[in-house]
Amino acid sequence: MPECPYRDPFKEARRKSPVLETEFDGEPVAMLVGHKAVRTAARDHATFSSDAPFRVPIPREEDVRTVRQYPLEVDPPVHAEYRRLIDPFFRRPLEPAYVQRIENLIEELLVDALKRDSIEIVRQFAIPLQSRALTYLLNMPESEAEIWITWGTHVFRDESGVSKGAEMEAYTNSLFDQAESDPGDDFFSALVKARFDGRPLTREEMQGYANIAFAGGRDTIINSVATAFGLLADQPSALIAMRANPKLIITASEELFRFASPVTHLARICPVDTSVHGVDVPAGNLVSLNWAAANFDDSVFDDPEQFQIDRKPNPHIAFGKGVHNCPGAAHARVIIRGLFKKLTEMISAITIVSERRKVEKEADYERVNAYHELTVKLESSASSPDCK
Repeated sequence: MPECPYRDPFKEARRKSPVLETEFDGEPVAMLVGHKAVRTAARDHATFSSDAPFRVPIPREEDVRTVRQYPLEVDPPVHAEYRRLIDPFFRRPLEPAYVQRIENLIEELLVDALKRDSIEIVRQFAIPLQSRALTYLLNMPESEAEIWITWGTHVFRDESGVSKGAEMEAYTNSLFDQAESDPGDDFFSALVKARFDGRPLTREEMQGYANIAFAGGRDTIINSVATAFGLLADQPSALIAMRANPKLIITASEELFRFASPVTHLARICPVDTSVHGVDVPAGNLVSLNWAAANFDDSVFDDPEQFQIDRKPNPHIAFGKGVHNCPGAAHARVIIRGLFKKLTEMISAITIVSERRKVEKEADYERVNAYHELTVKLESSASSPDCK
């Protein structure tokens, strides 16, 4: 099996302490890197608060958006009420018809990919897949995805260096205007019709939901899809094993999320002076919950730098933990499970033609995280619809 391409940059720090003292945006940050420490902190919203608009994502986002993200940047007890308003949409991936629709979309994209000599996965496969699948989640016309595809891998921080944040907010404002004049059954109409504590949502609150829907679940899905292709190209035995035993698709999907950990970390703010595993954090300073480091903790995961499709148990926290666990987790799981299923049915081999990896470079670590570009050649299996 191939060595982990990420080469866990937090290994030595984690062996010394559950906390790595570092900095982001010129501010000191206590980064939790141990699995137990991260899990515990994620559940303790009184000590480690998410009530920090623009500061929960790292790097901070005052320069790329104008609204607090809901429900990400609020704490209990109001968090539960904010989240309840969008739960019906994020439960849609549990419906069999939704699963089938995602699988049909993936099959369509693979049929198109097989017609090409090679395909660049990030821009020609992962972004269209993420964008079109999001229309299913939000109950929007699939044609809207053509707009979203132009936003690149990250609405706020695409590698082009040009933020699409203002463009996205103008676009979503127009959708809310339309929903107010002619409401339907889509995500935006639901927010217009919603009531929080007996009152309508403010436009700022509506925008906060739209903001997280378009920005929070974008690069994570794109990175996961691209990483899946890269891993199966490097480890063809995994594709063969899943084809022989489809039950492995579920464990392989969970292992992908652990192994890829598409979100390295998120921040929390300490409302009062706090000692975090012996590190003094003054009131108002940040603590980072490092999901990626936790997912490679060798006190929890055997051979964490190996991608093991039959890993069980697999207590990864790629989707977070506690009340702020990712609302889009079910959607992400349906996409990756559907991708693995269709790859086993339609593809006999994946060969990397060229790649350009994405690298996070920070004060105290460098982490390879997915791809800027990944061009592959796909070989069709005998059972592929493209061969019929």
